[in-house]
Order: sequence, then C-alpha cells, then structure tokens
Amino acid sequence: MKFLSWNVNGIRAAVKKGFLNFLKTASPDILALQEIKISDEAVLKEKFNFPRYKEYWHSARRPGYSGTAILVKQLGSNLEARLPSKGMGIKKFDDEGRLQTLEFDKFYFLNIYFPNANHELSRLDYKQEFNKEFLKYAKKLEKKKPLIITGDFNVAHKEIDLTNPKENIGNPGFTNEERKWMDKFIKAGFIDTFRHFNGNKIQYSWWSYRFGARARNIGWRIDYFLVSANIINKVKKAFILDKIIGSDHAPVGIIINF
Repeated sequence: MKFLSWNVNGIRAAVKKGFLNFLKTASPDILALQEIKISDEAVLKEKFNFPRYKEYWHSARRPGYSGTAILVKQLGSNLEARLPSKGMGIKKFDDEGRLQTLEFDKFYFLNIYFPNANHELSRLDYKQEFNKEFLKYAKKLEKKKPLIITGDFNVAHKEIDLTNPKENIGNPGFTNEERKWMDKFIKAGFIDTFRHFNGNKIQYSWWSYRFGARARNIGWRIDYFLVSANIINKVKKAFILDKIIGSDHAPVGIIINF
C-alpha cells in the first residue's frame, strides 16, 4: 500500500496547479493533506471531485487558515476507515484543524499539521504545549494498536535536515525546544521512516518561495512519516517526491504491507 502526505498550501490553489492529475498518477491508498485553507462550508459548496476517494475534512474555524484532510481510496484498496475523529479534544488546538485520526483494522492513521513557531517565536509556547498534548494523545492511542503518523511537523530535526543549519539555529523550525521535543517523540517509540531507510541522504520537503530557493535546492525536511516501532518491519520504503510541484512543500510517502 502507498501512503502519501502533502502540505498543499491551499487546496484550491493545488487543484488549479494540477492536483487531480497528481492524484490520478500517484494513486495513493491514503493521502493526507495539510494547510488546506478552506472552510467546511466551502468544502460542501465547491464539492471537490476526487474520483475513487472518500474524503475526510477538518477545517480551521478561521477562514483561509490551516486545516487538514485525508483521502482514502475506495476502489482497489482494502482500507475501510472507521471512527474518524477530529483533534485531541482541546478546543484551542482543535479550532485550528490540525489533527485527524482514522482507525483501521490494524492501525491508526494520524494526519497532523503542527503549529509554526512564527517569526520572533511568537507561537513557540503554543507549539510546545501542542507538542506535549499530542505526545500524550499518541501514546494513549498506541496502547490499542500501532500508529502511522504523518504531516508537516514544522521542524527540521537534525542539521542534516536543512541546508544552512548554523545560520538557522534558534529560528522557527530549528529552535532547541522544537528539536528536543522531536528527540523526545522519537525516543517515545516512533521511528522516522525516511531516516530509517535512507540513512544520511540529503533531501528536502520544503523550500521558501523567496530567492529561488527551490531551484537552488536550499530547503528543509519538515514533513515526515513516523510509525510505531512494532510495525517498522512492515514498511518497505520511505521517500520524498521532490520533483512534484504545486506547493512550497513536496509530497512524502511510504510503502507499507499489512
């Protein structure tokens, strides 16, 4: 099975830039989307046509901001989601549409869009609290069955995960606080699949729109697939589709056999 994740930086913009063709060509069994930037009302009104996929949406209350969605293939796949849930049950986080959970027979699938610490680190405290609550939430779920966690984590974990680490120390996405939490998250039993399969390979999933960063490959790896340690043997491959355009992020993915 192929699972993909993509911060599309606005679902409307992505559709205009060829998203439907990408969906048809890539044909993932599950596709997690972040930063959809659309309200629940607009989703119903616009009626996006994603052939063969069942849609799950979790929009932010603030218009044109944040939000997540999951598409699950209905034909040619044996995946049947049940008990979909939105958020962690904490209003100030759930209002931003940052987390979705789908339960399947053998695993939970979590799609997450972590907060950005923002310039001058104005939301670092908010993110730290979010991180703390999410780890608690994940470990509670994991007591029932393994987790597949994906999304935009808004942090480059190690120096290898961004082009200019020395110059970015202390900047949003590369603060000691964010990186230490990522250490803690991985030590809690979740495996970064890209590093597991690709060692010290340098590859990025996000580039600034400024200064021709993508053309020059001045980027960051901030989009991840992590899995519970007891199912890493079922993952066969982890990758970044950095040639796919349509957003400032690239899709990331795994191949997994259950």
